[in-house]
Amino acid sequence: MNLDFYSNLAKQAVNGDSLESSIAERILTDRNIEILPLLNAAYEVRKTYHGKEVAIHILNNAANGYCPEDCNYCAQSKNSKADIEEYGLKTDDEILTEAKAAYDNGAFRYCMVFAGRGPSERRVEKMCDLIGQIKEKYPPLEICVSAGLMDESATQKLKDAGLDRLNHNLNTTESNYEKICTTHTWQDRVDTLNAANKVGLEVCSGMIVGMGEPAQDIIEVALKLRELEAKSIPINFLLPIEGTPIDPAKNLSPEFCLRVLCLFRFLNPKAEIRAAAGREYHLRSMEVMALYPANSIFLQGYLNTKGNTDLKTLQMIQDAGFEIKSDVPIEKIISESQNRPKEIPQLNPARKDSTIYSDLKSIDELRPNLAKGSTAKT
Repeated sequence: MNLDFYSNLAKQAVNGDSLESSIAERILTDRNIEILPLLNAAYEVRKTYHGKEVAIHILNNAANGYCPEDCNYCAQSKNSKADIEEYGLKTDDEILTEAKAAYDNGAFRYCMVFAGRGPSERRVEKMCDLIGQIKEKYPPLEICVSAGLMDESATQKLKDAGLDRLNHNLNTTESNYEKICTTHTWQDRVDTLNAANKVGLEVCSGMIVGMGEPAQDIIEVALKLRELEAKSIPINFLLPIEGTPIDPAKNLSPEFCLRVLCLFRFLNPKAEIRAAAGREYHLRSMEVMALYPANSIFLQGYLNTKGNTDLKTLQMIQDAGFEIKSDVPIEKIISESQNRPKEIPQLNPARKDSTIYSDLKSIDELRPNLAKGSTAKT
């Protein structure tokens, strides 16, 4: 493959042109398309719109478990037997204290995730109050909420309260959806995203790669998110969590994961592409290369599974010559992180089929301020 091919990929993306279906599929499947020049082409697009900045996102699992939905990939679903720490909604003090910690740790965006099918009116009002308090205390900190299915009335209330983005992942294609969930539809998710768009909320929506989907399904999701003008696209690579009904992902090599990130960058050139859950597990020694197509990552792990330590992630960003999008200098955060425990989370031993399962977060990691009784202070 000559260099003009890769150069044209970058030019098409920057010009706002989509890719031919055959080219998109070849990016994922054709070994004659080499990974290094492909990453370089994706980086040219990333650099055009995001420079060398990396947006750090920190998740707050504000309520964990007790979900009535049957999403097969999720540790919190009603048919999951995963050994997670279940709890109801955290107190305001806990959530605000964690918001302060996120800000102090260099987060550009604080993401509050509420388990369940969708919020009641009372829960919407609670979220609005929390958003207002966080915005008052930490104005630079952008806020994203993930709370399930919502209509235009609910999204308008969140918008009025100061919410920046609403997350609701498509996860897969419409044709594949009933294989992973039966308690709501793919269209229900699209309707929630449309409701957010109508009231002027930025949309955050992505997919989970590794649930048995063909390459064409990955392309279809990328194009649907382009149509929805998603500002933020988290790309998750299915993590094996013991107790969830879904089979562990197969054939998710580091190279393939990087190809997926490149494809999403070419088809959604202006979007914030996030190397999300599964980044450490599936990319392994190639993890840093994700920063070339993607411009965002999570710090402090994911909803129920651990990730790398803050120090390792921040040093990776700095060592590769990138910067974080934050009021707090990365040098300061790294210096403070060096005084924290440096243990890197271990994966659970292999169980069935020689699968190495992801390590789940403890209650102390999910609710670090539970026993402290501390209130966030400016």
